Amino acid sequence: MRIALLAHLRHPVARPFAGGMEAQCWALADGLMARGHDVVLFAAGDSDPRFPVDPVIPVHHERSFPGLEHRGDAGLKAHVDAGYAAACDRIAAGGFDVLHNNALSRLPLERWRLAKVPTVTSLHVPPYDALRWFVTDSLVPGHRITVTSEAQLRTWWPEGASPEVSVLHNGIDPAAWPFRDRGDGGAVWSGRIAPIKGPHRAVAAARRAGLPLTLFGPIEDREYWEMRIAPELSGPIRYGGHLSGGALADEIGRASVFLFTPCWDEPFGLVAIEAMACGVPVAGLAMGAAAEIVGEAGHLVPPDDTPALVRAIQDALAIPRTIPHARVLRLFTRDLWLARCEALYGLARRAAQG
Repeated sequence: MRIALLAHLRHPVARPFAGGMEAQCWALADGLMARGHDVVLFAAGDSDPRFPVDPVIPVHHERSFPGLEHRGDAGLKAHVDAGYAAACDRIAAGGFDVLHNNALSRLPLERWRLAKVPTVTSLHVPPYDALRWFVTDSLVPGHRITVTSEAQLRTWWPEGASPEVSVLHNGIDPAAWPFRDRGDGGAVWSGRIAPIKGPHRAVAAARRAGLPLTLFGPIEDREYWEMRIAPELSGPIRYGGHLSGGALADEIGRASVFLFTPCWDEPFGLVAIEAMACGVPVAGLAMGAAAEIVGEAGHLVPPDDTPALVRAIQDALAIPRTIPHARVLRLFTRDLWLARCEALYGLARRAAQG
């Protein structure tokens, strides 16, 4: 198939990944190309050049409009809208069999655009007002919508979803997150360093549990970093930087427990399955999809209960490392995810043809 992939534009689709959306869009392009599809990635122009990239905007907008995401900035909105509108026009005229829409834009969801190209839209975020109506109104022939978890499905459609909506769990390549049969006794945390990801909760729990902890990931919220995280970095609590690929997998795999501390309704939790693939059990907070994703591979507790999280760390340390690894192989591999994507593309194309 000739497939257009439309990405979010805040960050480049390139390593080291700024977050799960970028990681999954990269993996989607890489995996579909490996399966023989003709793929064009519509993304920020500074995305990974190993892919055929059709730039939606010249560079990711965190560079050209730094710190303005979620601020309602009119200039940023006009910049992004113009890029997406032109990209959607090029996709419509480009002879694509299907569009896989991973953007957080209303424009690919407009009915007249959906009539031009069979589309699969993957929602990676909880519902919010700027997108909710357009998603609801976009359920037309030739359009399929996915969410990343049953928990996310319930937040978008609390009264039940239509048949055009389905759960598509994210997947990873287990070979990129190699299994290790033992850890070094320490804890690890990975993700965007921002309040909603809760690294401060991981720090507090690790200190009380008496475990060394290393944090990895991009510093997204500089004020939060300087006020809540940097002052805690001493002795057994350290920041390991924003690593990529094998370096990050090596650091995570050497740990004995992964701390997963979302402070919002986490739609999925890609970092958790990355650690689980390495054999690292999870201790964390039962927010959003966490319980659905972690399952028997960890112990989760309510938020705002540091003593309970400390106990969860001790319980998780007792879980055999084969259990989290096996859960990923059963439910969250890249091959399984890609096969489901291909099936959805077929459904969208057949529905568009009537």
